[in-house]
Amino acid sequence: MYVNRIPRQKIQASRSSSLSNYYYYEVTRQLSTKLHDYYNFRPPPTLTPQNPTNTIIHTQSKPNNKQAKPPYRPPSSLDRANKKPFKSNLPFDFRFSYTESSENVRPIGLREPKYSPFGPGRLDREWTGVCAPAVDVKLKFVEEGSESKEKDLDLEEKRRRERLRIQGDELSNADRKKLVEDCQRHKTKRQINIGRDGLTHNMLNDIHNHWKHSEAVRIKCMGVPTVDMKNVCFQLEDKTNGKVIFKHGGLLVLYRGRNYNIKSRPVIPIMLWKPHEPVYPRLIKTTIDGLSIEETKEMRKRGLAIPALTKLAKNGYYGSLVPMVRDAFLVTDMVRIDCQGLEKSDYKKVGAKLRDMVPCILVTFDKEQVVVWRGNDYKAPEDDKDLLNDQDFFIRSESSLDSCLEKKISNATQSKNKHHSWSDDD
Repeated sequence: MYVNRIPRQKIQASRSSSLSNYYYYEVTRQLSTKLHDYYNFRPPPTLTPQNPTNTIIHTQSKPNNKQAKPPYRPPSSLDRANKKPFKSNLPFDFRFSYTESSENVRPIGLREPKYSPFGPGRLDREWTGVCAPAVDVKLKFVEEGSESKEKDLDLEEKRRRERLRIQGDELSNADRKKLVEDCQRHKTKRQINIGRDGLTHNMLNDIHNHWKHSEAVRIKCMGVPTVDMKNVCFQLEDKTNGKVIFKHGGLLVLYRGRNYNIKSRPVIPIMLWKPHEPVYPRLIKTTIDGLSIEETKEMRKRGLAIPALTKLAKNGYYGSLVPMVRDAFLVTDMVRIDCQGLEKSDYKKVGAKLRDMVPCILVTFDKEQVVVWRGNDYKAPEDDKDLLNDQDFFIRSESSLDSCLEKKISNATQSKNKHHSWSDDD
């Protein structure tokens, strides 16, 4: 039997290490007691071990009756809690655009659900996907035809009387000249721009806001709505009860009326977003009525090869487009209009207006061109009653606006340091 012998050096080393550890702990214990007695140090309660059972008993003994604070919610215009919806007495249907949409053309479908662009619960009218009618659609279908027609006539008569009351006496030449001068560029910067969407619903509120500060407001029309300026002037006067007292190209001056009261202005709810346009029937069919497929293809090729009648500039003035096409149809049976640089939706709207106003037949929209055909049974209109000329708004007298404007234009060209009047680029 062999016994393992431990070396003496290792035994001495282990004894010395145990003694050193003992002395180290003893010195630290004495120092800690001295520090505790000298500084009276007490550890914070977070560092002391806590008994979970005691905490449970503590919470049970002292319940917290304080209610939790609700999370912060920023204010929102869509939050209609305890608020009644807006009620507007305006006697017409609310649409996104009054000049670029027609009540006679019915859509064949919708691109989105019938979400009201005025916001949920903000208007007392129901959104049909196209407009918010002034009369409930369900009640209108229930009523008889004769009674509904009589109510419509009474409504129109009330609107006419209200407009005559607001306008008051007619303006004299001096009053009209003064209002037009105050709306010049170098006099004021207040202006409302009408673009490709035409006269929108929110622009009605902008017009009334401008009428707070001045009796007349300057309106500049550009792009697609200028094809039919008569419709633009009619919609402005019909929806605002104002009066167009001046027109030069795409520039209009809208007068509010003598008896206009800003405190009794109508309630016009604001559209929060632009609704999607509904689906309408196609403007160009596969084959033109009365022609075969081969004849339609040949006509489209020939229409793209003929020289262009004119080229439309982006955001330009297209008021002379309809008479140009009518005059061209006296010589040729097809007309091509160059629309390069325009949006696809813009020249499609131009083609739709030409179809109704000339009238003509749309052939193609290929290669950013609008090709129209006069048809076999085309009859040139005898007069241009559906068009609006600038001369209809000028006063024919010795102190007329024509002479006044000509003097101002000549003075503006002579002076280099002054601004041009509205006749330069507008």
